[in-house]
Amino acid sequence: MGRQIRVRGVLLAALLLAAGAGCSDPDGPEGPGGPRSPGGGDAKPQPSVSQAAPPAGAPAAGDVLPGMVTTAVARTQLAALKVAPVGTMAGYSRAKFTHWAEQGNKCDTRETVLKRDGTDVTQDGECRAVSGTWKSLYDGVAVTDAAKMDIDHIVPLAEGWRSGAAGWDAARRKAFANDLTHPQLLAVTASSNRSKGDQSPDLWQPPDRSSWCQYGRAWTTVKSAYELTVTEPEKKMLTTMLDTCAS
Repeated sequence: MGRQIRVRGVLLAALLLAAGAGCSDPDGPEGPGGPRSPGGGDAKPQPSVSQAAPPAGAPAAGDVLPGMVTTAVARTQLAALKVAPVGTMAGYSRAKFTHWAEQGNKCDTRETVLKRDGTDVTQDGECRAVSGTWKSLYDGVAVTDAAKMDIDHIVPLAEGWRSGAAGWDAARRKAFANDLTHPQLLAVTASSNRSKGDQSPDLWQPPDRSSWCQYGRAWTTVKSAYELTVTEPEKKMLTTMLDTCAS
């Protein structure tokens, strides 16, 4: 009788151990493949930390601008843009594009972009960048003084005006001038930004040719997002820039 009790005890312990192992399965309570969806099918696998998308407003790997699209998507966007002659500058004023807008924590759009685009950037109590390093996409120059950096509108405000923004309301112009989601704002050297002015890609190209792929994709994406027009020479040069992309 004592032997039977011991045998039953061993069997019961084995069953309990097996049940415990099933509950601690590293693949989840439903075994390999993760949990099941309420409908009975496999739930979509969740990305690991290394696969997760970058934080909102941060550039994707390999790009210095947020909201960038692939070359293939940029080509599709470019083909869909309306071609039209250069519009009039009548009535234009930078003051009609409110900037720089407040972004919270005493930071405006300029300081937000300086922080985003720099390395080891420190800010004072008023959110002003007091130290850091920035590499300008247009000319490849490294800068350690924030005062020597400008925040460039990839599609300049004046260019936006003559390609469609003249018909916008104040709120849309403000959004365009402070856009942190699309690839519209970039910290670059003041000298390169002022060399560019309000010129379109057919009239000005970044002196560092290695930046043409990103510049062409960014310009095309912004014009597509805001439904702005392009001229024939502008479209031709954007095609040339996209042709410099590796894929």
